[in-house]
This record gives sequence, C-alpha cells and structure tokens, in this order.
Amino acid sequence: MFHCIPLWRCNRHVETIDKRHCSLLYVPDEIYRYGRSLEELLLDANQLRDLPKPFFQLIKLRKLGLSDNEIQRLPPEIANFMQLVELDVSRNDIMEIPDTISYCKALQVADFSGNPLQRLPESFPELRNLTCLSINDISLQALPENIGNLANLVSLELRENMLTYLPESLSKLQKLEELDLGNNELYNLPETIGHLVSLKDLWLDGNQLADIPADVGSMKSLVCLDVSENKLEYLPEELGGLLQLSDLLVSQNNIEALPESIGKLGRLSILKVDQNRLMHLPEGIGNCESLTELVLTENQLQSLPRSIGKLKKLSNFNCDRNQLTSLPKEIGGCSSLNVFCVRENRLTRIPSEISQATELHVFDVSGNRLAHLPLSLTSLKLKALWLSENQSQPLLTFQTDQDPNTGEKVLTCVLLPQQPCEPDPKVADNLARFGGLTSLNDVVEEEWDEHTAKRTSAIHFLEDGEDDDEEDQGTLQRRATPHPGELKTMKKAAENLRNDMNAAKALDSNKNEVNNGVTTSVSDPYLFQPPKYFYLSFSVASSSRTIPNPSPAPHHPRQALRPTFDPWLTPG
Repeated sequence: MFHCIPLWRCNRHVETIDKRHCSLLYVPDEIYRYGRSLEELLLDANQLRDLPKPFFQLIKLRKLGLSDNEIQRLPPEIANFMQLVELDVSRNDIMEIPDTISYCKALQVADFSGNPLQRLPESFPELRNLTCLSINDISLQALPENIGNLANLVSLELRENMLTYLPESLSKLQKLEELDLGNNELYNLPETIGHLVSLKDLWLDGNQLADIPADVGSMKSLVCLDVSENKLEYLPEELGGLLQLSDLLVSQNNIEALPESIGKLGRLSILKVDQNRLMHLPEGIGNCESLTELVLTENQLQSLPRSIGKLKKLSNFNCDRNQLTSLPKEIGGCSSLNVFCVRENRLTRIPSEISQATELHVFDVSGNRLAHLPLSLTSLKLKALWLSENQSQPLLTFQTDQDPNTGEKVLTCVLLPQQPCEPDPKVADNLARFGGLTSLNDVVEEEWDEHTAKRTSAIHFLEDGEDDDEEDQGTLQRRATPHPGELKTMKKAAENLRNDMNAAKALDSNKNEVNNGVTTSVSDPYLFQPPKYFYLSFSVASSSRTIPNPSPAPHHPRQALRPTFDPWLTPG
C-alpha cells in the first residue's frame, strides 16, 4: 500500500545543518535535498576526505565549516559558492588553494590554517570583501606582493609560518586592527609599518628582529605590542608615542635599558621585560600610573628606582633572579600590591615600609641573604611567605628578636638567616673535571667547609653564664650543624684528590694511572677525569640522602672549555 506524502514535506525549508563530531566518512546525501534553502552547513571534526561534485551545487551557502577533517583537495568548483561569506577549512590536508577562489566575491571570513600550503594563489587579493583572514601554520614563505589590495581586512593572522620579509603593500591595509606575525623568520619590518594607523594588536614574538623601526610610534591606536623572543637590543624612544598602549611584552631579548619615554605610557597595564639584560629601570617608570603587572625576572638589576612607589595600581611584581642588594623604602607606596616576588637576589634586609602595601598576600624572598624580617610584616594578612625553596608550608612560626646593629625588634625563624643556594651537582662535577683542581685546597677547605657545612641550621639558646658579648646579640642564636657523614665523605674525597694530584705531577706524562684508579694528565691538569659515578652526600632538615651523579653530559656549544659558574647557584 502506498501513502501520499504531502508536498510541503517534500520541500522542507532547511537553512542550517549541523553535523559536527559525527564521525562522517562522506557528505550525507540527505544534505543535497535542501540545496535551494541551505545557508549554513557545519561538517567540522569528521573524517571527510573528498568533496563530491553535488556538494558544490549548494549555491545558497553563506557559511561553510569543514575544519578538522582529512580533506586533501579543494576543487575548482568552489567558485560556485558566490554567496559564501564564511569559510573554514582549517586543519585539513589541502595542499593548494585553487585560483577560482577569487570568484567567491562575498567572502568575508576565511580560515586556511593548519594545511600543508606553501603559497597563496596570485588571484587571492581579489577577494576585496575579506575582513578576517587566518593562514596560520601553513609553511607560507611569502605573501603576495599585492596583499595590500585586501583593503577591508580588519584581522590578519600569519602565525607559525616561514615568512622572512613583508611586502611594502602591507602598509596599505588602513583598516587593519589585528596583525599576528608571531613565530616566523622576520629579520626586519618595513619602514612603512607605521602607516597601519588603525592597528590595535601587533604580535611579532618569536622572530629574528634586531630592531623596531621608529615609525612604529605612529600607530596611535596600538593597545598590545608583543615583540618577545627576538634579538632586540633596544626599544626606540618613539615608543612613548603609543599613548593607548596597554600591554607591552618584550621578554627574552637582549635589551639593556628601557627608553626614558616609557614614562609617557599612562595607560600601560602590563609590562613584561623578563629574560633581558636590564641594568636599571628609568625613573619615568613611576609615571606609568595604570601599571598592574610588572615582570622583571632574570635581568641584571642591582637596584630599583624610588619612583616605583608611585605605582598605586601595581598588583603583581616579579623581580626574581636579579642582583638586587636592597629595596627602596618607597616600595610600600604600591598600595594595591598583591604578589611580591624577589627570590634569588642579594637582599640583606627588607624595608619595614613594605607593610604599607596592605593588600599583599604572597611574599617570596627565598634565595636571598636575609638575616631577619621587619616586625611590621605581622600587620599584613599574608597567605604565603616563602623563605626557602624547601619550605614545606606557605606560612611559618616566627619569633621576635633584636637586630644587633640597630637594636630594633625583628622577626626571625628557623629558616633565618638565609644561606646561599646549594650548588648544582653538575656544576660541582664540572669544577672537579676542568679548572677547579688548580686550587684544590681552596675548593675543599673554603667552599666545602664554609658553604656546604652551612646547609642546615640549629637553634641554640644561650645559657646563664655565657659570654655577655653574645647576649648583646639577642637570645636566639643559630649555628651551622654539618652532617658528620657529609664531612667525613668530603674529607676523604679531598685527600684522595690531593694524593692523585701529587702522584700525577711525579709521574712521566706517559704514565697516568694513579693508585685509586683515577686517570690524570700531567701536561694539563684540567683534563683530569673523575670516576664515572660520583656520589654526593648532603643533609637537608637533618636527614641524609645520597644522589648518584652520572658521567658528564655532552658539552654545550655555548659553554667555555673551562667551567663557568651560574651566579644563582654559587654563594656571593
């Protein structure tokens, strides 16, 4: 028996079909039934490999999503999609964009990222209505010389390609607001880049740039500038003309000084200058009144300007691994400070004015040379106070004591005074293998006795009748408590090494064997080779551990023949 199907059900009006994440191996035939009305087709995240010819009869399509499939070819018939506004074919296996793409005159948003493309067709700039173009990670080596014809572009993403230069016509994109050129191979920027007067976000991170053209100061609308991971040695003074700039990221360069004009950036909120070569900060930094985050990690700063106390909105300050010997008392003026990190510097005291930063919750001063902390810290509502990397809990129990120099009351605890950081076993091994043996006595007696023996501390309370001079220093004293097994091992190793050196000097250069099985060279003591495995014993918190130190790793090409010392791993 046959049933009559109403005509209205045969010609169902469907405008949108969403078949994302359906594990499709091919385009379902049912889709073609709606060719007269279908405007939005989403087939993302499937396993499609081919687009059959009937697919290109869906001429009413305005939005087409084909990302995250296995499509290997974009047929010339794509020219049929003359009403297409949005096209996403990212993360497929498409090796070429057909020239006929230029017939898609209505196209405004296109994403070709993550395909094995190496070039764009010459006809591509004919897509004059394009506003957003993403061609990230496609091994693109060059842009079309007439890329400037895409006059309506607002966003252009070219991240993770192989671009070595930018065509001059790029400066014609007067409407461009976002330009992402990160992780390419750019060595310089066109002098005319400042003509992009509408640009708000410019990402240039991960390139080979040695300088930034002064014309960048003409980008009056720029809000975010990222030039991190380049080879910059300076920033132009014209940078101070970017009055709308909010984010300035210049991490991992070779910058030795910030321009004085940085103080003109009144709207600057985030400044990251970590992993550079900064020797000082300009006084003008205090005029960046909107600054909320300042990252100065891994530079060569020895001091901070007093003007830093003007940063009333600063909430996150990180100056780890520098060479700071003191902090300005004006630091307490940073009334919004929430996180304050100055670990691994050379600080001997913390100014009591730090307590004026009433919003401070995280205070990290580990790896310094502090003997005590200011009593005023007790007025803060700290959630974490770090004095050591080995600290087991964020907050400790403190006692009050008296500063022997000033007589003022201070805070102290079991982790104070701080001790220099322990040397890396690899550094110690390199010292033994390369140059350290010329002054073996100094290495053993000075470094080991004075440094290693101070790794753990014990609290000693003075008893009645002890020297009055000691009482003047307060009732709480700390003395180094070396681990007996550690000293015994060190002494034995030192004696063996000394004997080896003496024996080596007495032997002929062709006879290098010594009585403990260690081979040395008479002609050059720096070629001394230690045993394949060297066991370093040390104590932490009254417990002894033994760690095997394997044979040395292959020499890094940047390392000198003789050992270099990491200033963060050696005392003083």
